[in-house]
Amino acid sequence: MTEFWLISAPGDKTCQQTFDKLNDVLHHQNHLSTNWKFAVPDLKVGTLDQLVGLSDDLGKLDVYVEQVSRKIALYLGEVLEDQRDKLAENLLANGVDLVTYLTRFQWDMAKYPIKQSLRNIADIISKQVGQIETDLKSKSAAYNNLKGSLQSLEKKQVGSLVTRNLGELVKKEHFVLDSEYLVTLLVIIPKAILQDWWDKYEKLTAMVVPRSSQIVTQDGEHALVTVTLFRKVVDEFKHHAREQKFIVRDFTYNEEELAAGKNEITKLATDKKKQFGPLVRWLKVNFSEGFTAWVHVKALRVFVESVLRYGLPVNFQAMLLQPNKKSTKRLREVLSQLYLHLDNSALQSAHDNVDIPGLVFGQAEYYPYVYYKINIDMIDLPGKI
Repeated sequence: MTEFWLISAPGDKTCQQTFDKLNDVLHHQNHLSTNWKFAVPDLKVGTLDQLVGLSDDLGKLDVYVEQVSRKIALYLGEVLEDQRDKLAENLLANGVDLVTYLTRFQWDMAKYPIKQSLRNIADIISKQVGQIETDLKSKSAAYNNLKGSLQSLEKKQVGSLVTRNLGELVKKEHFVLDSEYLVTLLVIIPKAILQDWWDKYEKLTAMVVPRSSQIVTQDGEHALVTVTLFRKVVDEFKHHAREQKFIVRDFTYNEEELAAGKNEITKLATDKKKQFGPLVRWLKVNFSEGFTAWVHVKALRVFVESVLRYGLPVNFQAMLLQPNKKSTKRLREVLSQLYLHLDNSALQSAHDNVDIPGLVFGQAEYYPYVYYKINIDMIDLPGKI
């Protein structure tokens, strides 16, 4: 299960008691989930108005930071190509797997100083992730452009004789070169009418060199042949060839250009290889940055909502639950029973304070306890981007 539930409940005599009560009911008695305490530091509370406004903004920031993290993960999978099966082992947060980071979460005091206001911390995260997204766009565009150019050239080296690059298939001896009057053309003939070619090619126009046609190569559907004729009848020959469904390819034998084409593929392949390593490293580092920022946003959200729901002084325990398979419905029921007493107080505060209802009931899902879902499956959820 890659789904976790981040919840909070008011502290009992101690916050440890709050966790022990939950863990006893959910884990020891019912085997519904594995549970951890989720460490939220003593953040600056601010005013009620500030918390209400911040609550909505944190919801948007949550979605944004998750999207950027998933974009990086998805793009890393694309870049790895045939090594995509190694994606999971490359998606780490602070050097550990995502489950370990989440279940042992510790607030990063250096990046997000808790002496700053909640708004400032949210702005730090927003700017940080915004810069990552901007860099991702430029780096992915440059790499995709290089990759696309290489694929385009490689595609021309294979495929049907009608469309592929013929430079790899022909040799110098197939052509009459350096002649003022004669020229050799390359013609694609469907195999079904190859005999028609042998019967007709010398008569398509005047001035075709007799017995000049030879097969260069064949694929499943076509044959590539040469024919030599006088330059002055080339256009007429092409016209009559088209009528017979013989395809004259535009091709001029030039050794320098052919060598340059091969060199271009080699150069692009080398450039792609050079960029691959640094790009993968950048994606790994910034996935970690994005994912850890996302979990910090979750911590901010659970703090703000807990203060709004449970009031001051700040006294709540945040807890991380990993539901066992096929037990989510029962888990939800047991949690509702465990925290049923909070529902009345939440409803009462909603009647007492006009600022809270929009906050409490504006969420898609409402429970008597603070609740956020965290799905850390970064591989099989591309639709989230």
